[in-house]
Amino acid sequence: MELVKSEDNSTSSDNSENITPQLKTILEAVILSSNVPMSLDKLQSIFTEDEVPTKSELRDALELLKQDYVGRGFELTEVASGYRIQVKREMQPWVSRLWEEKPAKYSRAFLETLAIIAYRQPITRGEIEEIRGVSISSQIMKTLIERNWIRVVGRRDVPGHPSLYGTTKEFLNYFNMQSLDELPSLMELRDITEINAELDLKFADEESADDVTDESSQVNLEIVSDCDDQ
Repeated sequence: MELVKSEDNSTSSDNSENITPQLKTILEAVILSSNVPMSLDKLQSIFTEDEVPTKSELRDALELLKQDYVGRGFELTEVASGYRIQVKREMQPWVSRLWEEKPAKYSRAFLETLAIIAYRQPITRGEIEEIRGVSISSQIMKTLIERNWIRVVGRRDVPGHPSLYGTTKEFLNYFNMQSLDELPSLMELRDITEINAELDLKFADEESADDVTDESSQVNLEIVSDCDDQ
């Protein structure tokens, strides 16, 4: 099966013109069928040894797919773990009506904690509490870990050796980012409300004192310095 035209058969210097419609169709079907983003390595693994495209050819085919979807209600996007096909964000008001359950909403305390970890990682729980000025609910940390948005990346070399937390690839995937470099600049954001809008998160309607649907005060992220590289 010829998935990529040989150079002998092509008179163009544009490598994308060597991509056959069948390769695009296969990639589309595989990415749609997968419940996780597909990396180039994973995509190569679905082909037999005699037909496997190069990574450069895969990128060309994926770029052509992106162009095919222009003006459609869905898109091919690259996140930290690979490529996925998803409904465009602007379609959310209509698509969300397919489900009766309401989308998850997050408290200010939850979002403050996540933002501080994202911008200051690696960071300990005590350091997060020092920045926020209040203690962190254990439920918030548990929920962030269960969602696989944060993980323990090491331990601080101080008495007690507290855990250091950082964000995960799943965090980047969820927010459609390839790397932490795509986080909104702290020079542009003044407080957690703006981060909430930038990342398209929703606050909980009701507030309580201790769980992830809680909380009160607004944090000024001017106190957060430049984030460390992940």
